[in-house]
Amino acid sequence: MTPAGRLRRESVRMKAAELFEQQVRPSEVAGLLRVSVKSVYQWRRLWHDGGREALASLGPSGSRCRLSPRCLQKLAEYLEQGPAAHGWVEDQVWTASRVATLIGRKFHISYSVSGATRLMHRLGFSPQVPARRVAERDEQAVTVWKEATWTEVKKPGRPAQATSASRTKQASPGSRPGDAPGAGADTPRS
Repeated sequence: MTPAGRLRRESVRMKAAELFEQQVRPSEVAGLLRVSVKSVYQWRRLWHDGGREALASLGPSGSRCRLSPRCLQKLAEYLEQGPAAHGWVEDQVWTASRVATLIGRKFHISYSVSGATRLMHRLGFSPQVPARRVAERDEQAVTVWKEATWTEVKKPGRPAQATSASRTKQASPGSRPGDAPGAGADTPRS
């Protein structure tokens, strides 16, 4: 959450504390502040037990970063060097999976792919999705091959002729041969 979002959330809680002091019902507080009734009941319980201070923000939620500020700076330097400098020579693209692997190799800390994505965003990078094409692909040669060779190799399709389509009606059980599936369907099972 952004710092502005945290400030807004805290100011909403403080406004809720004012309304609690005025003995406004929780459903009305929820409507006035445009929040859920469940949140208002939680806030009111905190307010009742600890006053306004209990509604103050406790800081950002979630787990703390497992990399120290020095390691984060080092990781940014590694990312600036590019993937080839760290063994990925196929393309020059940082994927979240590669960054998670790099963190494991360099810092001996395991990060999930989603955690590596969040860490990259925090450092000002964005994971790139590699195109499934070879870097040395020659578009002109591909076009020539499609126009010349493919037309020779391609099997001809079915000739355009008059075709027919009609609806079929399921045969009645009595008209089926005795050994056909569904034969005897009109007789009750014992």
